[in-house]
Amino acid sequence: MPTSVDFLYDFGSPNAYYSHCVIPDIEARSDLEFVYVPVLLGGIFKATNNVSPAVSLQGILNKPEYGRIETERWLKRYPVAKFAPNPHFPVNTLMMMRGAIFAQDKDYSKRYIDAMFDCMWGSPRKMDELEVLSAALEEYDLPAGDILAGIQDPEVKQKLIDSTNAAVARGAFGSPTFFLGDEIYFGKEKLRDIEEAVS
Repeated sequence: MPTSVDFLYDFGSPNAYYSHCVIPDIEARSDLEFVYVPVLLGGIFKATNNVSPAVSLQGILNKPEYGRIETERWLKRYPVAKFAPNPHFPVNTLMMMRGAIFAQDKDYSKRYIDAMFDCMWGSPRKMDELEVLSAALEEYDLPAGDILAGIQDPEVKQKLIDSTNAAVARGAFGSPTFFLGDEIYFGKEKLRDIEEAVS
């Protein structure tokens, strides 16, 4: 039986996108099965008094450059075929993450996740504009009307709040965060540690 790993993600995190791109290969060569758990990164930051690296690294000499070196090293181990910086960053991901909650129990959930990550970091666009989101859903052959109605559902809104609060209660402070049982792992670099933990 595969070992389950919770993957706490927000489409606004490029490192969550990197992780998403390589998870299928990791699952194929291991006994791991990743369960995608949508959270709102802004809500996690607010609850934990955290900020994004784009903010925290401002004005620091050498550390941002080292971060880029580490990313290059990671990409040599886990190649990602398609990535482009989003020129509209930061993008408010609230609508997209509510959409992820709505799509969770639908047969198109995986296609939705693939599409939203691609729209943020593969073929980036300004996904916090309703017209852009709607066009993207149609482009990726997703039920735009149902999803756009779903993101306005009070129950969907509350489920995203609850998922975010539960993530903080478990110890999360950013994304990507992974839980292997009760063990927390933060950052794409920890994927290797997770693989080794079950090998």
